[in-house]
Amino acid sequence: MYVCISHYLVLSTGLGNQFLATIRQCDAIVHVVRCFEDENVIHVDGSVDPVRDADLINLELALADLAQVEKRMMRVKKERKGRDQASDSKEASALEKIIEVLENNQPARKADLDEEEEESIKGLGLLTRKKTIYAANVADSDLSTGNDLSSKLQEHAEKEGATMVLVSAQVEAELVDLDPEDRADFLDSLDVTLDNTGLRRVIREAYDILNLQTYFTSGPTETRAWTVGKGWKAPQAAGVIHNDFERGFIKAETIGYDDYVECGSEAEAKKQGKLRVEGKDYVVQEGDCILFRFNV
Repeated sequence: MYVCISHYLVLSTGLGNQFLATIRQCDAIVHVVRCFEDENVIHVDGSVDPVRDADLINLELALADLAQVEKRMMRVKKERKGRDQASDSKEASALEKIIEVLENNQPARKADLDEEEEESIKGLGLLTRKKTIYAANVADSDLSTGNDLSSKLQEHAEKEGATMVLVSAQVEAELVDLDPEDRADFLDSLDVTLDNTGLRRVIREAYDILNLQTYFTSGPTETRAWTVGKGWKAPQAAGVIHNDFERGFIKAETIGYDDYVECGSEAEAKKQGKLRVEGKDYVVQEGDCILFRFNV
């Protein structure tokens, strides 16, 4: 599952087909938008307006979607004979709803589709139907509270059915060169913590809108994090590691993350009765530390 990061600054020739094709393969879009004033950083349009900048990109994406949907609609109508009429009807209905929304200057995600309609247009990878996060790029002094520009972007995001997080590219760049102690002092001076700074906030928001979570596996040589959907059962989560794990699933020896940290080791967790043996109907929880037993 991927997140594509796009920037508000584009060439006057527009977004290239190759770039758009790449975004279509993503599950969500993170749109970084300038929300800071700095006379030393020239804006291509001569002024800073995050809503205008966001609309510029969104227009490009919507036009690409509209062209694709209209082309698909023509093909559906042409090929309707000899095909599953019910299936065609669902796809045609979905396409009509999306065209109406796009022609009213709204993103495709505003179209109200039922489950079958949604499935029928899934292969199109519509850009404006994807989950979207606006990353408001603010000055370091505004990272904790935002500013008037980011507030305008927040309102814009809510109207679109998108979300927004505050980030500061300036802060992220400076953090790279600081040792842990200086990093903590620097962040404290900005009234933020490492966990709620830009990149980590973007990652958490992306996981949230895509309904994802993480579980861990740990052995003598390495500890790894695995991304799965919320609500996944143990065999399905095991399959992320290898298909054989899902196919031959027997049980999942599980320790909650907080219990593992508190106990300090798997052996101690087991001694304290914190290790649970879960079966195929167990729903994996955020932060679970799991050892899968399987046989094929």
